[in-house]
Amino acid sequence: MMYPLVCDLAAEGIPVRLTCGVLGFSSQAFYKWRANPVSDRDWDDAHVTNALIDAHEDDPEFGYRFLADELERAGHRVGERRVWRLCRQQRIWSTTTRKGRHGSGKRPGPAVHDDLVQRNFTADRPNAVWVTDITEHPTSEGKLYCCLIKDLYSNRIVGYSIDARMTRRLAVNALRSAIARRRFVDTVIVHSDRGSQFRSRDFVAVLKTAGLSGSMGRVAAAGDNAAMESFNSLLQKNVLDRQQWRTRDDLRHAIVHWVEHTYNRRRRQRRLGRLTPVEFELAFTTEAA
Repeated sequence: MMYPLVCDLAAEGIPVRLTCGVLGFSSQAFYKWRANPVSDRDWDDAHVTNALIDAHEDDPEFGYRFLADELERAGHRVGERRVWRLCRQQRIWSTTTRKGRHGSGKRPGPAVHDDLVQRNFTADRPNAVWVTDITEHPTSEGKLYCCLIKDLYSNRIVGYSIDARMTRRLAVNALRSAIARRRFVDTVIVHSDRGSQFRSRDFVAVLKTAGLSGSMGRVAAAGDNAAMESFNSLLQKNVLDRQQWRTRDDLRHAIVHWVEHTYNRRRRQRRLGRLTPVEFELAFTTEAA
């Protein structure tokens, strides 16, 4: 970084050898730099940095690991460590923040299903195990509630429902949307917590009518539904906490866009071999293809 200073001082008549000696490097190093001011590595870093900035503008919530996946997808051969270094130099950070969650203090009622999952959040085929939960977030018009259903085989969100009230109809509509979207022959396990929406007669009736098997975790055991809790955390950081939402419709559109466009179709996951949920299903299931 001192080499341009040597050039400026040389233009004022100060000998190059004297300036290099005072600054602590050899004159040979200076002349080598002057012959090629921009190294090949700096040139490559500049192009990679431009690609990182473009990818980050498209999805500001992406961290350096997901940005590295985007660059690899675009044809750049770079390692995660190099991407981390360039992101750190250019201050390209994910826009997500961490905020604590506080419970309502209400104790759930008795379970209407046994725990068929037992914290084994894996599946060897599509539509084997679905997990579901309800998340909420405030807007200037009041709270907005979202019930989502995730397939553990591909981590794809297969059904959801968004409403201004957290009623049993919110969970029922999410389940019906998943049933309408997915084709399944074998029994599907639908795992949830012990919220009243999932214990309601309407929700249980839809399960039985569609031939699904209900499953519930224990009271005050977040780990029993950890697969869905982790997704809710992503949704909270990537959408809900990014700004103060003025209307419910604004937040509703943001949730749908992030789920359908970013999470299901753009966010690559290490567990899926750096594929998106949609790509994973298309690659490994004939039904989806």
